[in-house]
Amino acid sequence: MAKSKAGKTPSARSGKAAAGSPVDQEPNGPGRTGRRAAERGPAQNELQRLRLLYDISEVLSRRMVLEDVAAPVLEALADRMGMSRGTLTLLNRRTGEILIEAAHGLSSEQLRRGRYRLGEGVTGKVVASGEPAIIPRISQEPMFLDRTKARSRFNREDVSFICVPIKLGDEVYGALSADRLYTGDVDLKEDVRLLSTIASMIAQAVKTQQALREERERLEAENVRLKAQLRERWQPTNIVGRSNAMQEVYDLIAQVAKSNATVLIRGESGTGKELVAHAIHASSLRADGPFIKVNCAALPETILESELFGHEKGAFTGAISQRQGRFELANGGTIFLDEIGDFSPASQIKLLRVLQEREFERVGGMQPIRVNVRVLAATNRDLDQMIRDGEFREDLYYRLNVFPIYLPALRQRKSDIPLLIDHFLARSSTDSHKKVTRISTPAIDMLMSYHWPGNVRELENIIERAVLMAEGDVIRSTHLPPTLQMATPFSVDRETGRSLNERVADFEREMLMDALKAARGNMAKAARHLKTTERIFTYKARKYGIDPKRFKAEMSY
Repeated sequence: MAKSKAGKTPSARSGKAAAGSPVDQEPNGPGRTGRRAAERGPAQNELQRLRLLYDISEVLSRRMVLEDVAAPVLEALADRMGMSRGTLTLLNRRTGEILIEAAHGLSSEQLRRGRYRLGEGVTGKVVASGEPAIIPRISQEPMFLDRTKARSRFNREDVSFICVPIKLGDEVYGALSADRLYTGDVDLKEDVRLLSTIASMIAQAVKTQQALREERERLEAENVRLKAQLRERWQPTNIVGRSNAMQEVYDLIAQVAKSNATVLIRGESGTGKELVAHAIHASSLRADGPFIKVNCAALPETILESELFGHEKGAFTGAISQRQGRFELANGGTIFLDEIGDFSPASQIKLLRVLQEREFERVGGMQPIRVNVRVLAATNRDLDQMIRDGEFREDLYYRLNVFPIYLPALRQRKSDIPLLIDHFLARSSTDSHKKVTRISTPAIDMLMSYHWPGNVRELENIIERAVLMAEGDVIRSTHLPPTLQMATPFSVDRETGRSLNERVADFEREMLMDALKAARGNMAKAARHLKTTERIFTYKARKYGIDPKRFKAEMSY
């Protein structure tokens, strides 16, 4: 019997398990290390704790990045304290979800399953409350969810679970937890104190990791939002206009977008040719590729070739390094050649070769470079007349004019002006942080009667200026430029000057028309709006020749 006590037979003190026992068969289980830790004396356990804290401080002294310190900390817990499984979870403050950041003794599939909400299960309650939790026997604790399913095979050997918050001050950033074999005679409060100390040592690294992750998620979400916004912004449905002329443009965009055909967009300056080019690219199969814009009129002929095709190092004075041209940058996407009519005859020859062969050489280079690029071009010049005058190559014109799209001038689609006004008014009000919500009827009349030599771009600039000048929530005729005010008989003549009575009459007329518009032609309601009697309002309306019936139907401005 004494021989047996000396260690010849298996015993708890020896730390060995019988052959074929679950402890030997399961590598991820509590195992022998957990048994040894449970059988150490108080002095040995205290020594192991000191060694563990020293090891962790050594790790943290080398680098304070969680990705580098989490695994060594959990490994040290397993080696020094016999904790079979350990996890470090991180709180996502934006979603309220708690995810496993690092673990020891868990497979990748188990890691994936370890997701909790604030207040959910033991881990969720620890993070929500900021207080540690001790579960002596997980088999007897209904709150223990075992989301990872890592412990389902250990029903024969019960497990204790300790979880402590990772926090700085009152702010909780995550939790540190560990499993150890349940023995019934181990003081788990000592383990809680140990884990709490370790949690405080790594709290700064956890806080930094949380901030980095949240910033990365924010940037990724912002990137997705901006891409979606950019793509939607240039969709044909967002080109403002419902006139028959614009419907024809939309149909042409839909027909050509999915192909690789070269498109020539023609129209006066300010009609939105670049907008159409963006819409074609965004609706094409190349939408995920680059969209490179080249303003041909803004590039001097001396550098145009280098800008389009790039140059080799030393090709000319100042070429200190190799440089890719716009065609190379647009490879796999679309290049938009704006103001193509401003190309010089020499540049036209070089461009013709690229359109024919889809290859070129950099300036100073000898190696041909092939590109997969779709070409969109635009001009406000009369290319037919330029061909007759010998200013534009006829063969280049036919290469560009594979699929022509003509954009009508604003004066040719005046029915779109109210829609454009509403669009620019909303955008300018937002950009200028002002609450300008509508435009008066006389001001709309002025805008509708103007001939718009600058087209849509001029209208956008005028609305932006009017929003800045408006003192209330309404744009009035006095907020419009003098060039528009001269087009109406009710305007202030800035050349000869007008009397005070005439100026007051103009303002009074505008207020009456504005009130009638808001009241849908109801004289009594309009009078109440201006805090006057219906009799006086009727008298004033007759004086200025205002017909209330004009405002009976809802005005679709």
